[in-house]
Amino acid sequence: MNKSLVAAACLAAFSVAAIAQEGNLLQDVRQTAMSMPPKLLDVLDAEIKKNGHAEAMVVCREKAPAMAKALSEAKGMQIRRVSLKNRNPKAVPDAWERHVLETFEKRTAAGEKPGMLEASEITVVDGKRVMRYMKALPTQDLCLACHGTEDRLDKDVKAKLKELYPDDKAVGYSAAEIRGAITVKKAL
Repeated sequence: MNKSLVAAACLAAFSVAAIAQEGNLLQDVRQTAMSMPPKLLDVLDAEIKKNGHAEAMVVCREKAPAMAKALSEAKGMQIRRVSLKNRNPKAVPDAWERHVLETFEKRTAAGEKPGMLEASEITVVDGKRVMRYMKALPTQDLCLACHGTEDRLDKDVKAKLKELYPDDKAVGYSAAEIRGAITVKKAL
């Protein structure tokens, strides 16, 4: 058999295996990322029902980062939430995340549904190969009592926002707008 044909066949087999491995990795990262929002919404909804919206801010402020940290440690990934209009100073996107969020905004403006938007890439960060993944998080009705327009925010929520987040940028949203994204880095 021709040596160049053997080499081409080996390269093709390697490429197919690499594509399959990348697909499995993407599926794992996606599934991990998307396991957090429903749990967070359940905890948030329960806290709102128990103590009201202003007091429920503790869920987004403390419990959400703790949930992301626990999931990160369990799965060997870095998971967090980011936004172009952040409330928490720790939720500022890095350059890649900012670009993806801006792309999500453009795609939404062009008619795509925010809940369907995601992006992934294998890239190099600090000299190491990593899988990057982001999934848009659209604003839900539940979110609008704390992230909505001025008329949706009651006085207790406004006071709590001023107390906890004096530099808050995360208000003025309507339902189904992109509030931010869940973002994942997984070292390869």
